[in-house]
Amino acid sequence: MTFNQIIADIKRNVFYPIYLLHGEEEYFIDQISDLIETSVLDEGEREFNQAILYGKETDDLTIVSQAKRYPMMANHNVVLVKEAQNIRNFHALDEYAKNPLTSTVLVICYKHKKFDGRKAFAKFASKLGVVFESKVLYDSEVEGWIESYLKFKGYTINAPAKRLISESIGTNLSRLVNELDKVMITESPGSTINEDMVQKNIGISKDYNVFELNKAIGERDILKCNKIINHISANPKANPLVLVFPMMYRNFSQLIKYHYLENKSERMVASALKINPFFVKDIVRAANNFSIRQLVYAVDCLYEADLKSKGVGAAGITKGEILREMIFKILH
Repeated sequence: MTFNQIIADIKRNVFYPIYLLHGEEEYFIDQISDLIETSVLDEGEREFNQAILYGKETDDLTIVSQAKRYPMMANHNVVLVKEAQNIRNFHALDEYAKNPLTSTVLVICYKHKKFDGRKAFAKFASKLGVVFESKVLYDSEVEGWIESYLKFKGYTINAPAKRLISESIGTNLSRLVNELDKVMITESPGSTINEDMVQKNIGISKDYNVFELNKAIGERDILKCNKIINHISANPKANPLVLVFPMMYRNFSQLIKYHYLENKSERMVASALKINPFFVKDIVRAANNFSIRQLVYAVDCLYEADLKSKGVGAAGITKGEILREMIFKILH
């Protein structure tokens, strides 16, 4: 089942005896478990019919003991197991999953990694309940997710603002939601979110960010590159290289891919590179300024800078100096 299908079922009061929620992305797991926690039982029913357990503090026998309880003055017994990846074994849970109580809603929140689908618990859970893998979004999916999330909340967003948030925050959905909510608090439903709103409410500079750095490199604008580097160097917490470098790599990779496209129409470029057509002109301009050989060299420089940022052959060099040296090599 998809995330939207699971959420829709819960809102329609359709519950399953077992939910195995697993995967690297916490956001979807938390959304489903939180909704179950507040939706299955009324507030007065939760005191006797809802148990919240944590993997480090419990075991499979305790979980099964809670799951086998019949509800008291309610239709369901809810057992939420958070941080279930810390449970040592699932032996008792394997047996329980073969024949779970239909009155119990057992939710296993197994975070940060994928649950082994070959194990008995996963196999039985998939037959009688819900098994959902919460996957981290690809970089190319973030802008679409931002647009969908805001649309659901009653807002729209223009292409530059969407790219600005995506490039600056990355694929961490919990952080994305937190930052988007900051903007929505100050803007009325129906508003179109733009770069000024992003800068005002989230604190991401619309002029000095990774997206603008990539654009300046593509234009071979040395002065603008240096201004952005100075800003990034002066604000390392807001612009960590661990986020800067992947976005730069993505940009160089897109430019290399563009060179090999046979059909370079705006529509085909946008589709092949998975970008908004609004930004195709920037790709074309940069590709005209960099040959494939120069782009491969840029990737090499980026790889070297990434190693230096992690302390490999860069004793006493600041993050800003590493970034400045890399840009100098790429543009010269």
